[in-house]
Amino acid sequence: MPSTTRYVGLLLMLIGIGSYVLTGRTSVTALIPAFFGAVFVLLAYAARNESTRRHVMHAAVAIGLIGALATLGRAIPAVADGQIGRPAVMAQVATAVVLLFYVYLGVQSFIAARRARKL
Repeated sequence: MPSTTRYVGLLLMLIGIGSYVLTGRTSVTALIPAFFGAVFVLLAYAARNESTRRHVMHAAVAIGLIGALATLGRAIPAVADGQIGRPAVMAQVATAVVLLFYVYLGVQSFIAARRARKL
């Protein structure tokens, strides 16, 4: 799961930087996905320690869920208004999809780890 977290972090950083460039570098808020990505990369680095991995990965998935819900809260009304073609809205949708998929993978990993401990 730490490697998945690192890759998701790097992908979010690309989305944020791409969004910032595509929106004409007018607003730092376009970099929000990149900030989330940086947090994920740092958490993946912290998860290299076996004794803290479990807690760090739970924190990463919780942050992913919070980020996905916050992003969806902004993206859904924009998509409903027909603004899906705007780079900022596309970045919000992409961020939400990536984060939701990450949360799904994290939950699946937690379930598999729990089942493996019972054996």
